[in-house]
Amino acid sequence: MEILRDPLGRDDFPAQAVVSIGNFDGVHLGHRQVISESIARAREIGAPAVLLTFEPHPVAVLRPEEAPPLLMKMEQRLELFSTFDLDAVAIIPFTNKVARMDALSFIRNVLVERFRVREVYTGANFRFGMNREGDVELLQILGQELGFRAEAWPTVLVDDAPVSSTRIRSLVAGGELESAWKLLGHPHFGDGKVLLGKRLGRKLGFPTMNIALEKVMMPAEGVYITAVHIPSFQSIFQSVTNVGVRPTVYENSGVTIESHLMDFTADVYNERVRIFFLRRLRDEEVFNSTLQLVAQVRRDVEEARLWFYSHPIDSIPLVRR
Repeated sequence: MEILRDPLGRDDFPAQAVVSIGNFDGVHLGHRQVISESIARAREIGAPAVLLTFEPHPVAVLRPEEAPPLLMKMEQRLELFSTFDLDAVAIIPFTNKVARMDALSFIRNVLVERFRVREVYTGANFRFGMNREGDVELLQILGQELGFRAEAWPTVLVDDAPVSSTRIRSLVAGGELESAWKLLGHPHFGDGKVLLGKRLGRKLGFPTMNIALEKVMMPAEGVYITAVHIPSFQSIFQSVTNVGVRPTVYENSGVTIESHLMDFTADVYNERVRIFFLRRLRDEEVFNSTLQLVAQVRRDVEEARLWFYSHPIDSIPLVRR
């Protein structure tokens, strides 16, 4: 899979391609359908299969104060795109200039003149162009005139409601990780560097790893069953993670991610790891003593072990680097 960054300034975009267009944040079940169907069509007619996306998220440019926290960074999306039979992924930098481009200009100047697309596939709710004036119907009308075909795939429903990045963000923000997993097709995850902490967990008998998550949304404050991938060990470790301010042991602490990895005691400071959020155990609590805290952590760990007994790591669709 070739990655074409800033394709508007290049001359090597695959001509006469079948193109799927979208932001694809999360690469959820609905996105997967659009991508898979466009690839199947490309193979049917012997054309290149290309995914066209944008960076940053358009709202971050148009209304930065309303920009949603991302489910995935672009590099993480590219990891998932590489699991499809795509010939190329083209990433258009979403600038103010692109934002001011009206829908007709985007179709004529970008899709037709620049990329010479053969067919275009989107989600049913895809909008483009200045003021979001363009939609699938406009693509279909102009496609008849300009020589390409356009189609939108029906919205995927889960539990009688549409699958969307917005819905998944709401679930993650509320700590409903298993429901988010159901819509994504994989557990929500993030990458981050392991920071040197105060080693209090080690003194309490439960050493922890402090992870500074990189620019993707964290779930609601609470305690979670998680899994942590450590590249240097080439392994994924079962873990229990606290997302919050650790009120029993620290005052005026900011929100942190602190993971206790079961059956793991090595130091991996400054290493970049991946954490998968699997299931919420409970709210973060204030305990009257460290003894009460330790007792609760012990119960959390035992509950997590039982969960992993019925959900082995190898059976979970983890997005591995």
